[in-house]
This record gives sequence, C-alpha cells and structure tokens, in this order.
Amino acid sequence: MQSEKRIFDDLAKVLNGVAGTVAGMGREAEASMRERAREWAGGLDLVSREEFDAVKTLAANARAEADALAKRVAALEAALQTKGGAAAAKTKPATKPAKGPY
Repeated sequence: MQSEKRIFDDLAKVLNGVAGTVAGMGREAEASMRERAREWAGGLDLVSREEFDAVKTLAANARAEADALAKRVAALEAALQTKGGAAAAKTKPATKPAKGPY
C-alpha cells in the first residue's frame, strides 16, 4: 500500500513538472510570436496614431482655411461686379502665360 502511494506521489510530481514545462513553452512561443509580429510590422512603414491625428488635424484646418478664402474671393468678385458694372464686363480676362519649351 505504501509503495502504491509513493508511485502516485511520483506521478503527480512528474505531471506537475510537465505542466510547468508546457506552460513555459507556451509563454516562450507567445513572446517569440510577438517579436516576429513587431519585426514584420516594423517593415511595413506604418505611422503612429499621433502622427495620423496630427496630419488629419492639419488637413481639416487647411480645408477650413480654403473654404474661408473661397468665400472671401466670391464676396470680392461680387463687390467688383456691382461696383464696376459694365466696365468690368468690358475688360479682357487675364490670359494664361505661354508655356516654355520645357
């Protein structure tokens, strides 16, 4: 009876050792996969979230400024039309500069 109990104790120790080894292998595999994923993502030329948000904000500001300038130009053109009247209609529109050979 005593030897049978000792066999179960030894078997429990072996199984605990195997479980610890398997858990360690799992942690090592996870760390390895994370490292490989970082290396792969590093080669993709990705931008950080902060850089993306900064460019997005700059684009929104530029769009708002362009809209404000377009409204201002439209208002100036309308004022010019009402102020100049017929004289503005008679003026020759500006021509595009001629392109050079290059």
